[in-house]
Amino acid sequence: MIRILAAAMFLALNAYVYHYFARTELHSPRESFDSFPLELEGWVCDERQTIPPDIGDVLGASDVFLCDFRRVEKKSGALVNVYVGYHETQIRKGGGGLSRSAIHLPKHCLPGAGWDVIKTGTVELDLPGLPERPASVNRIVIAKGNQRQLSYYWYQSRGHVVAADYAKMVHLFWDRATLSRTDGSLVRFSVQMVRKDEESAEADLREVASQVVPLLPLYVPE
Repeated sequence: MIRILAAAMFLALNAYVYHYFARTELHSPRESFDSFPLELEGWVCDERQTIPPDIGDVLGASDVFLCDFRRVEKKSGALVNVYVGYHETQIRKGGGGLSRSAIHLPKHCLPGAGWDVIKTGTVELDLPGLPERPASVNRIVIAKGNQRQLSYYWYQSRGHVVAADYAKMVHLFWDRATLSRTDGSLVRFSVQMVRKDEESAEADLREVASQVVPLLPLYVPE
């Protein structure tokens, strides 16, 4: 019963915000991911990845950066995949409800791609470029057959770094009402675990994140 009441209040707040607060949406200036550097200190991305149109339509992002970074001195070894999807707006035209361009929740998409979530939690990140420091971000381990992959992901938008799905929605509604903005982004770092070596995978992931995150404010406006 409590859950039903909470859901009803949530929907009522959603309707109130969208229909009785500011309707004109603002868009902050930002750089295109076309200019995002492919060379970091000790790491390089050989080629930007493109997302097939059918998958891109489902994701609904306005601009995407997707690349595998490898250590410069190695032609093989661990690859750290970086995905940043920027969504210019997350509402339907006319101001009512979420649109198809709203950020999709990773935990909902992974099972459809054949991955099983075997471990979830949060970790603290304190990196330059984060609007909030330290920031709590999601940490998950997923599996597909013999493959194991470690990922960090979070929602970064309008001066917020958010791990929880519900908190993302609360910030979205509030910022729509007070800032006339609904833009947002999903930031994700992923790395394959070689021989299930979680410690080494995490070290590689954090090393790349420490260089990518300070660059994000140009592409993900606060």
